[in-house]
Formats: sequence, C-alpha cells, structure tokens
Amino acid sequence: MTPAAGQPGPILLVGADGQTGRVLRRTLSTLGPVVPLTRAEADLADPAALATAVRRHAPALIVNAAAYNAVDRAEEEPDLAIAINGTAPGVLAEEAKALGAALVHYSTDYVFGETVYRDASGVTRPFHEEDPAEPLGAYGRSKLAGEDAIRAVGGAHLILRTSWVYSSRGRTFLAALLRLEVKSAEVAIVDDQQSCPTWAPSLADATAQLLAAGWARGGSGALRERGGTYHLCGVGWCSRYTFAAAVFAHHAALGRSVPHLRATTSAEFPTPAARPFFSALDTGKVQQTFGVGLPAWRTSLALCLAE
Repeated sequence: MTPAAGQPGPILLVGADGQTGRVLRRTLSTLGPVVPLTRAEADLADPAALATAVRRHAPALIVNAAAYNAVDRAEEEPDLAIAINGTAPGVLAEEAKALGAALVHYSTDYVFGETVYRDASGVTRPFHEEDPAEPLGAYGRSKLAGEDAIRAVGGAHLILRTSWVYSSRGRTFLAALLRLEVKSAEVAIVDDQQSCPTWAPSLADATAQLLAAGWARGGSGALRERGGTYHLCGVGWCSRYTFAAAVFAHHAALGRSVPHLRATTSAEFPTPAARPFFSALDTGKVQQTFGVGLPAWRTSLALCLAE
C-alpha cells in the first residue's frame, strides 16, 4: 500500500522469509512499520517485477536480506546467481534513489579469496573493508557484482558484509550438525576453513541498532554521509571444526550423547565451488562509525543453543 500524502514510507524488507529476514521483521519494527516482501511476492530474478513491487510500497528504507546462497549450485547456475545477487541489488538501489530512500544490503566474506594479509608483527589479520576483493567462485563473484551495482547507482546505502550466518533451523551449518548429532557415531569436519560465525538474531539486532544510530534520526541523508561498505559479523574467528567442537561440547555438558568429532581437510571433501581457507572480517570500522557490534561468536553460539 502506498503511504498517505505527507507520511514517510515504510521499511520494505526483501527476503522476509529467510533466516535473517524472519528476525528482521521483529527488530526493524522498532524503527517503523515494516512491509515484509517474500520470495513469492517479488521475484528477484525479474527486474521489472521487483521494481514494480518497490514502487507499490514507496518505502523510506529498503533492507535486502534476500540472496541466492547455494554456493555449490551457483557453479552450475551462474546466470541465476548473478540475476539475484548481482542485478537485483542494482535495481533496488535505483528504486531507492528515485524515491529518496536508503538501501541496506547484505554481502559476504566470500568476496575475498586466496590472499592473506598480515599485521606489522607478521600475524594473520582479518580482512578490512578496503582490502581488494578476489572471489574464488560464482557465488562470491555474484555477490561482488551486487556490491558494485549498488555503488555505481550512488544513492544512500549500507553494504553489510557478514559471514557464516547460522541458526538452529533451516539449511545452515549448525542445523546440519544438529541433524548429524543424532544420526552419526562419528562426524568429520574440515579444520582448514576459518571465518567468523554469525548468529542470525545477533545480526538482525545489530542491523536495527545500526539503523537507529545512522538512519532513524536523519533518514537517507544520514546514511549518505556515513554509508558505504562495512563488516558486520560475530567477533573472532574459528574453523568449522572448532565451531562443531563447541556445539558438541555444549551438548555433552548437558549430558547428551554426542558423536566423535574428527578433524579433516577440504581436500578430503571436495566441493564444486572453492571456498577461501581464511575469510575472517574485521569489524572495527562499523564499531567506530556507529558504535555497533556483535558479541563474540562463542557468546552468540551459547545463546543459540540455549533456545
């Protein structure tokens, strides 16, 4: 529904049925009325239909939590991945700019690749926003294309790169671990891929806090001044094996029977898409600019497992 004359538009939440989108419905409601737009209501692979859906609601803010995130299948469907992850964000950016609205868009640590950076002491450091992107696969390339499309439009925007987003339900790494826990005597997990686990509710909460600090009081003008690309994820990094070990240790402490966990390498479990071995993200910029950050990944994991 189009807003009444003189009334600011709503917050249009694209991808409202995804794991982060479902939580954003609640957290964004503290900032204003939220119009959830699900996959059935807007086909991100159809630019004209997407533009029409945005114009119908004339939002003051668009939050895009939708994505093609099937990393391996993207190698077989690169055109579809580009349409959803690359072209659609550009359409949203164009529509937001035309309406005088702001856009928030989630990207990924997979825009980074093989290069590892070190600090002055020679210790491996997490990626900064200004580090060159060099995605290894079709998924990462499609997400980088979306970032570039938004920047090219030049409207008020926030690109929030996050990583290893999980919840206890859906098709996530944690959900898969919980299913394996009750089915397997032994579980082999790769120990040579490291990044920052991010609990979806923590990400949604931080997004709302960020917008409260950088949009709610000043609208798109405020985001135009402090907008750009930021890293927003759980603090600290670990391997997938370490994450799995923390999950099973939590359940063992509760007296549950857990499988034996065995560390392995990516070479033992080849996948169609190459993954970066290290893609941890530095979150200092968003903390310094907006005073917002997520908890340490172990803290969020404990909260998730206690649900």
